[in-house]
Amino acid sequence: MIIDFHAHIYPEKIAEKATKAISTFYENAPMRYHGSSTELLLSGAKIGVEHYVVHSTATKEAQVESINNFIIDETQKHKEFVGFGTMHPNYANFEQEISRIKNAGLKGIKLHPDFQQFQIDDPKMDNLYECFAAADLPVLIHAGDYRFDFSGPVRIRNVIDKHPNLTVIAAHFGGYTEWDDAIEYLVGQNIYFDTSSTLWKLPLETAQKMIYAHGVEHFLFGTDFPMWDHEQELKSFKTLGLSPDENEAILYTNAKKLLKL
Repeated sequence: MIIDFHAHIYPEKIAEKATKAISTFYENAPMRYHGSSTELLLSGAKIGVEHYVVHSTATKEAQVESINNFIIDETQKHKEFVGFGTMHPNYANFEQEISRIKNAGLKGIKLHPDFQQFQIDDPKMDNLYECFAAADLPVLIHAGDYRFDFSGPVRIRNVIDKHPNLTVIAAHFGGYTEWDDAIEYLVGQNIYFDTSSTLWKLPLETAQKMIYAHGVEHFLFGTDFPMWDHEQELKSFKTLGLSPDENEAILYTNAKKLLKL
């Protein structure tokens, strides 16, 4: 069994536009799908995905409620979906909105500092982080990108040091294209990593060393759909050469425990 901890979905009417914008942001990176729920379920079914952690990002504070409404609605339509809400640093009524998404059954929060253009360790986020922690909502953070200074591993380290009760998942092995910093600042700390959008670029030996140094129990399988295909990502993951028990932990049991499924 498999849980995909990192999957983006968009309403059908804007899915193609959204994926084109993401492709442009990542220097015309190829997108395998448009990001609809139907496509996600079809892609994941090929490898036996049981649950998908689905989310989308509010790039403006005015989008927070509508995106959360969409994610809530999709989790109610599809029993396979585990929803993570969105939040924006400039959104005023965050306590009320966090309570609303918690009561609606969403299991966490997704932040993308590079899209949202804020530094992840900005002190203005402290009240938000404390609210996430109090609501027992893990936060999945897009981590790293050498082109920007919003979500690098050192900034994420500042967050987890300041908020030890906050459960943090740093996407992309802790820092996309900044894995040396992830090793220096995050490996061995109280934080999860996901595997999404990494195994195509991170040297195999480095990936293996990071997994064993940080601990298999702190890794979660993710695809970054619609950028990647599930069969392709599982094939890449299997090249790590982990044991059957280690594979099961990263592909399924770590996420099941974290999400309290």
